Amino acid sequence: MAADYLEELLDIADLDGDLDMDVEGDRAAVSIVGADLSQLVGSRGEVLDALQELTRLAVYRETGERSRLMLDISGFRADKRTQLEALAAEKCAEVRESGRRVDLEPMSPFERKVVHDAVAAAGLASESEGVEPRRYVVILPE
Repeated sequence: MAADYLEELLDIADLDGDLDMDVEGDRAAVSIVGADLSQLVGSRGEVLDALQELTRLAVYRETGERSRLMLDISGFRADKRTQLEALAAEKCAEVRESGRRVDLEPMSPFERKVVHDAVAAAGLASESEGVEPRRYVVILPE
């Protein structure tokens, strides 16, 4: 259903893109790759986030069940994940060295999840503080 919705969207927008469906853990993942799809991503991924939510709503409308679908366009989320994992590793080292907590910049829910997962994998704890859209991750010392 998600792929059908996204294909229709691409047709309406007269954009060329190929869809790739996968499952990551318990979450459906859809990737769209093509020539220039940057207008579907936005400068900081805000358009991508909106399209993901619209796709989830389209699936919900058809099935009556909430979807945890993850949408990626032109590898934006994959690249962002790699950057955030590197940032988390750097900040975990800083926390270990200083013994003090480190507050990160505000992030989207996707970005915070990536950082929390990376921090947990490094053996440290983290939590989110603040209120959307200024919610951010805090990495805590051992």
